[in-house]
Order: sequence, then C-alpha cells, then structure tokens
Amino acid sequence: MLQGYRRGIFPMAESRDSPELQWVEPRLRGILPLDRFHLSRSLRRRLLKGGYEIAIDRDFMGTVSACADRPETWINDTLLLLYGALFNAGHAHSLEVWREGRLVGGVFGVTFGRVFCGETMFSRETDASKIALAYLVDRLRRAGFILFDTQFLTPHLASLGAVEITQAQYLRRLAAAREMEADFGAADVPQPPELVSALSSAGAGASGRIQDRTQTS
Repeated sequence: MLQGYRRGIFPMAESRDSPELQWVEPRLRGILPLDRFHLSRSLRRRLLKGGYEIAIDRDFMGTVSACADRPETWINDTLLLLYGALFNAGHAHSLEVWREGRLVGGVFGVTFGRVFCGETMFSRETDASKIALAYLVDRLRRAGFILFDTQFLTPHLASLGAVEITQAQYLRRLAAAREMEADFGAADVPQPPELVSALSSAGAGASGRIQDRTQTS
C-alpha cells in the first residue's frame, strides 16, 4: 500500500459495502501549500475562543471510523484494516479535536518521507474539522513536512488555501519529498494564540499563483 502512495496513487472503494479496492490517479491533484493556509477571521476567532483539546493519535481508529460514518463513503472494511496496520507501523496518524471528553472532529492521513497524504476529515460540531486542519498544517510545518497531498480539491479545502496542480507536477514534488525525513510526532501542540500568530504570518507571506517547484509545498 505504501508503494502505491510513493508512486503517486491511492486506494478507494466504490462504497462501504464494496468488497474491492481500486487505485486512483487523478489528472489534477489537490495539495494544500503549507505556507498558504487561509486563516479567515471567523476561524481565527474560533481558535482563540478555545474550549477544545487537540490530541495526536489518541484514538486513530475512532477518527477513521468517524470519517467513514456518513451515508456515502469510500472507506470499506478492507481500508479500515489497512489504515489500522499502517498506524501500527507508524505510517498513519490522526489529529483529533476533543471537547469535554468527546471526539468532535479530526483528520487522518498516511505519512512517508516528508509527505502527508491527507485522507479525509470529519466534524461533529461546527468548525471542528477546520480547527483540526489548522492545527495539522501547523504541525506539518513544524515537523519538517513539505508536501500536503489532499488528493482532490473540494470547495471546503479551497476556502482554506488548497489548490490544484497537474499529476505530473505532483509527481515531481513527490519524488523529492519522499526521499527526505520528517517526524509527525516531533512537534508540540501550540497554544491558540501561538497557532494563530504562526498561521497568520505564513498566510501574509504568500502571494501569487503557486509555482511548480519541489522545494516548497
């Protein structure tokens, strides 16, 4: 499975009940440049308001199951098992949002080299997935990642700064990033004011159309 990700393809099932997986290689690839996260005023206020706790890998399988808990999903039982195996091997991680002891939002993905392949996210409370993504972007930057693959570009991701590049451009970035090293667990969880300051500085420094270069993502 890791070899597929390293080649620039990823698995999906047709539905929850589908017994088979298919490898997907989109013509256009979604990525979220780590220096171009869009921190809106409303998200800034929500982050600073607090009232939540951020955890790393506290309940990975609970996060994956929550992401699959929707009327239509591409995560079948086989993928649940495979993600669990990747987690046990240290190649999959979750960033979770907790409030009053409840898992209310989160995101998970597969990691290798300095690449984070984001799979999907969920939200049980307003803005919980946006909070998770903000903390994830900050963690990836602090931990030395340079490529945040979102696979596809959705309106939700676009509103947060994600863009589309061609698959050929993605493969060039991937070739460089997969041969380097990063540690998802190396970064601390910042306090909300520190997070907001870091993301605001990164967003303020970004301008123009994304370039096809492997040094930054």
